[in-house]
Amino acid sequence: MATTTAKRPSRHKMHVRKGDTVQVIAGRDRGKVGEILSVNPKKSQVVVKGVNIRTKHVKPKQEGESGQIVTQEAAIHSSNVMVYSEKEKVASRIGYTFTEDGRKVRMLKKTGEIID
Repeated sequence: MATTTAKRPSRHKMHVRKGDTVQVIAGRDRGKVGEILSVNPKKSQVVVKGVNIRTKHVKPKQEGESGQIVTQEAAIHSSNVMVYSEKEKVASRIGYTFTEDGRKVRMLKKTGEIID
């Protein structure tokens, strides 16, 4: 009896990029809008500004220095965010289209707005 193991993709195809404005559609921070600070295609995760804030207690590095509490954004799964249109104030799925000069660009399906 031979067992076959399906190979998982090493990089996931992601619908968002660094710098996109997105809205969180699931989880504790549902409804928040922010910019993507970083993308991790291997885990299909994104870090969004102002979303999923975690506090970290940092010990002092040197003698006489005091410790501190640092707040930073933690990663969330990319399926929990949708690209957000600032003009129309609406979140939308991504579609692809071609411009007059033949470039393939991303566009919002609800509004037809080109985001590239």
